[in-house]
Amino acid sequence: MKFDRRLTPARPDLAAAHLSGIVEAPRYAEGRRTVVIESSAPMRREPASDAPLETEALYGEAVMVYDESEGWAWAQLERDGYVGYLPAIALGAAPAPTHRVAALRTHAYPGPSIKLPPTMALPLGSRLSVVRREGDFAVTSGGFWLWARHLAEVDASAEDFVAVAEKFLHAPYLWGGRTSEGIDCSGLIQTALAAVGVAAPRDSDQQEASLGAPVPPDDPLARGDLVFWEGHVGVMRDAKMLLHANGWHMAVASEPLEEARARIANSGGGLVTRVKRMAAP
Repeated sequence: MKFDRRLTPARPDLAAAHLSGIVEAPRYAEGRRTVVIESSAPMRREPASDAPLETEALYGEAVMVYDESEGWAWAQLERDGYVGYLPAIALGAAPAPTHRVAALRTHAYPGPSIKLPPTMALPLGSRLSVVRREGDFAVTSGGFWLWARHLAEVDASAEDFVAVAEKFLHAPYLWGGRTSEGIDCSGLIQTALAAVGVAAPRDSDQQEASLGAPVPPDDPLARGDLVFWEGHVGVMRDAKMLLHANGWHMAVASEPLEEARARIANSGGGLVTRVKRMAAP
């Protein structure tokens, strides 16, 4: 049986225990649940800092670790099931999250003043446990002080995922990225949908296969429609304008769909493969 390496915690020497009898391996591991304790952690294809970046895990995201060696944790992300290698130093323990970061990025301070040097900057979608509110600040279980109006309850949903994606306009493009410091096409869609409570897979081919309903070719497009090419995805801001993180602009850009279609086709990227419409919230 063929398995998707991106989503299957199995390698030649080891597999997750729940795959026993499904995947043959010399040994199996039950896994150890941890969370990301850095602002973000790179997940790489191999245990090396120069290995390709597959995706990023954000602060507070749950991670199941199956093996750890020489500073690298071989793990699976709870959010989307992605498997790869994370820096072990970026993982630790934390209580269940109560809130998430709703701003594009927010600073975590060591005390109740915005004049203090920040401890770290947390990206949109980070998850944290707030223990109390003091004035304009929310205080976390880890002792961070965050601007309370930059947070939302962990189960609260934004109203419009396109508006969330629009926050990233002009953010730099980064293959595998999921933050305002660098984001790719499918990372933009996944992050925006997560803000409205929709769990989306990580990569564009997975998103094309699982998200929304097909839009007939002759139907007019609408805000929120997802436009797919082979290996690429963007979202419509309205009937004509496409928002997408792309390697041409090396940024999240907004441009007429017809211009994007022509350029992508002329550069060898092919034609639009499908348009999918998300259900109304």
